[in-house]
Amino acid sequence: MKADVLLGLQWGDEGKGKIVDVLTPNYDIVARFQGGPNAGHTLEFNGQKHVLHTVPSGIFHDRCINIIGNGVVIDPVTLYKKEATNLIKAGVDIKSKLLVSKKAHLILPTHRFLDAASEAAKGKEKIGSTLKGIGPTYMDKTGRNGIRVGDITHPDFKKKYDFLVAKHAELLKFYEFEYDLAAAEKEWFEGIEFLKELQHIDSEIYINHALSTGKSVLAEGAQGSLLDIEFGSYPFVTSSNTICAGACTGLGLAPSKIGEVFGIFKAYCTRVGSGPFPTELNDETGQTLRDKGNEYGSTTGRPRRCGWLDLPALKYAIMLNGVTRLLMMKADVLSGFDTIKICTHYKFEGATIDYMPYNVNEGELIPVYREFKGWKQNLTNATSISDLPAELELYIRYIESQLNVPITLVSVGPDRKQTLYRENVTI
Repeated sequence: MKADVLLGLQWGDEGKGKIVDVLTPNYDIVARFQGGPNAGHTLEFNGQKHVLHTVPSGIFHDRCINIIGNGVVIDPVTLYKKEATNLIKAGVDIKSKLLVSKKAHLILPTHRFLDAASEAAKGKEKIGSTLKGIGPTYMDKTGRNGIRVGDITHPDFKKKYDFLVAKHAELLKFYEFEYDLAAAEKEWFEGIEFLKELQHIDSEIYINHALSTGKSVLAEGAQGSLLDIEFGSYPFVTSSNTICAGACTGLGLAPSKIGEVFGIFKAYCTRVGSGPFPTELNDETGQTLRDKGNEYGSTTGRPRRCGWLDLPALKYAIMLNGVTRLLMMKADVLSGFDTIKICTHYKFEGATIDYMPYNVNEGELIPVYREFKGWKQNLTNATSISDLPAELELYIRYIESQLNVPITLVSVGPDRKQTLYRENVTI
């Protein structure tokens, strides 16, 4: 067996949580492979909305085991108070269904302080961090100073914790930043006690054994490919590998163990925080997309920047990930526009190009658009792909023709049921 991978192809917020939830009945195991509580995966079913930050999005399905992989960074407070508590109230047996890698790193309270202090010091140059402590935690991981889940049951755990906190306190002296460590520690150690009650595993051994015995695995990504630390719009990126290769390092999978790669994208584009966004619409159309799509961060609540679909950016993400199937989200948001645009190329330094160049600063790329006729039909009640208007089908087929990857699923609303399959699609 091979593990399938599901990830975002834009700047995050593509709708990964919903689709993982929809696809979970086909899998025995769902495993998160990178990121942390900066993720906000929203699931909606039976009239209820659930937001997950660290817990994999297959958690609501009884027969599925969910794994937090070694590539994830965990805030015990978020995991306990914002996720586990709500899941238990919803009737989820989290202690039997959620396994945690011993090698996953922990976000300390001082990581969050360092994140906030560093971002504040940048002023106008800030990158738009979620202030969850993600970056400083990954810095300690690569600096070989981090604390891992497997450490919390070790006799020297408190000694390791105190040493790292003392190091952070010295760093925080460089900033004019006030913080209350005692108050933050109280919640954090409560979260640690809960984390001790979960099953800790050598996740790379567990997952590879599962595959060798015929179990099906779905690797769940967070953020989006254009935020990848290596290939995103640096420095306006996240601190982990959000592309398919991140599933290998974040779960201990050999490249030969990767099967299908599901690439999720919105029918338009959004971005949270700073950084280049060639098709951004700072006008009434952009605001309409924001309002119709409820484009406000599920983790931060910040309004998302909105714009038309960007094909050069999508081509780039597809190339990096080896995408085998495309899944289009939020097609319903485009209903009501007289015309819809797709960016097909950029004008850059006097040339017309169809790729993302190095060191793209805001305003340097001028999008070249192709215009499509819109539709008025409300799509949210559609139950079959045949219910969709001809204008949308034309829009979809054009995208496929340019990307050379089939669009096999179209989402027309946030609920599980608002998911339409395009059967027997060929390119």
